[in-house]
Amino acid sequence: MDLDIDLRSDTVTKPSDAMREAAANAEVGDDVYRDDPAVNELERRAAEAVGMEDALYVPSGTMGNQIAVRVHTERGNELLLDAEAHIYRWELAGVAQLSELQTRTVETGERGVPTAEQVRSGLVDEDLHRPGTGLLALENTHNYRGGTAIPKARIDEAAEAAHEAGVPVHVDGARLFNAAVALDTPASELVVDVDSVMFCLSKGLGAPVGSILAGSEAFVEEARRVRKLLGGGMRQAGMIAAPGLLALDNVDRLAEDHANAARLAAGLDALPGLAADDPDTNIVVVDTSEAGVPADEFVPACKERGVGAVAFDDYVVRFTTNLGVDADDVDEAIDRVAEIVA
Repeated sequence: MDLDIDLRSDTVTKPSDAMREAAANAEVGDDVYRDDPAVNELERRAAEAVGMEDALYVPSGTMGNQIAVRVHTERGNELLLDAEAHIYRWELAGVAQLSELQTRTVETGERGVPTAEQVRSGLVDEDLHRPGTGLLALENTHNYRGGTAIPKARIDEAAEAAHEAGVPVHVDGARLFNAAVALDTPASELVVDVDSVMFCLSKGLGAPVGSILAGSEAFVEEARRVRKLLGGGMRQAGMIAAPGLLALDNVDRLAEDHANAARLAAGLDALPGLAADDPDTNIVVVDTSEAGVPADEFVPACKERGVGAVAFDDYVVRFTTNLGVDADDVDEAIDRVAEIVA
């Protein structure tokens, strides 16, 4: 059966007709020469949206994170981050391969961001024997910890502790605007005390391609060089940047995804053997252990019924609501999952 209710990720969204039209009609130029009008406008508006001096359009969130790590650090530094951070868990050891860093992880628990005390304890001073901490990386929302929306005070507290030691702070904000909507706080306020932030246009905001890396003018200038080094120098990129401009107008509708996620979590939690906490945003994490169905069996069973999901752990499955799924789809998905645990 086709995945007619695809809850694997918010990356599965399809561009709207308006986005396709914008792509077709985009005025384009060579972005490496900074000649593409759509890219230039996207970068300007994106920087404004997160309160940064400048921004850079990159092909993916992973590339944006890896560029940030490379720019902020020197070879042989340590990167301090949560033990379940996307940069650490899901980016192919890029910080080791591309920036030659050592990682130091912190177990932050459900909230996903280290306390000021944990940051201070994790920082390493450079000396004859030790490499020195080059960067603190935070994540908001936190993917592996269930789309947790991290409040401004938690980000500020961790950033202040790092800055006291002269350590810069980067935020992996792939779903930053989900956090902003959930917390009713402007995205720019959530990152006001950090040095750089990456956010995705291609998740809940619905663009087909691309992410934004933002920071100071000097940071972005160096990031542009690293983007070129990593093969991210694009030519007539306006054809993918133009839909990104429309994506920036999709922030408010993320509340619909959050409402659908809450509806899905409640429905799944009511099924025998399944446990789902109330989600902060659009990610629903389901424990299948009491049903006795491991994730590597549960996910294929969902797929057989046309429902997309992903395995997160041995008995943990993730469902992610998105703009391609409405409340009726959520109710139908619950009914289909019920067949698995009946």
